[in-house]
Amino acid sequence: MQAKVTWFGKRKFTAVAESGRTVVLDAKPEAGGEGDGVRPMELLLMGLGGCTGIDMAMILERMRIPLERLEMRVDGERAADYPQKYTGFTITYEIDAPGASPDKVLRAIALSQDKYCSVAHSLTGSVQAALILNGERVNP
Repeated sequence: MQAKVTWFGKRKFTAVAESGRTVVLDAKPEAGGEGDGVRPMELLLMGLGGCTGIDMAMILERMRIPLERLEMRVDGERAADYPQKYTGFTITYEIDAPGASPDKVLRAIALSQDKYCSVAHSLTGSVQAALILNGERVNP
């Protein structure tokens, strides 16, 4: 895979993925940007959420669990010192799937994180999960 990233002045870039899709990246104004695009560290969180979300939709479909809603909130913990890398992630899965067993949904989360999500595996050892199923918190 590859992406082409092109500078457009100040701190603004356009990234074009191999698929042809485009994302505008920019720094926050305090860092010399204009805030016109997604910040690179935000994009990493979005990629993690999208990766596990695709897995979850596929796994739950195979388990014959009909989804009404699937939403992930991805929180990243960052180091205070530069380069201020992420030190950990928590993905909170909010799922509405009437009649779904918490055990099966937790199994789907484990499969995504432990086997399928390539983004999570690229961040090995730093991704945790939480589940809210049909409005109720389930402890993994």
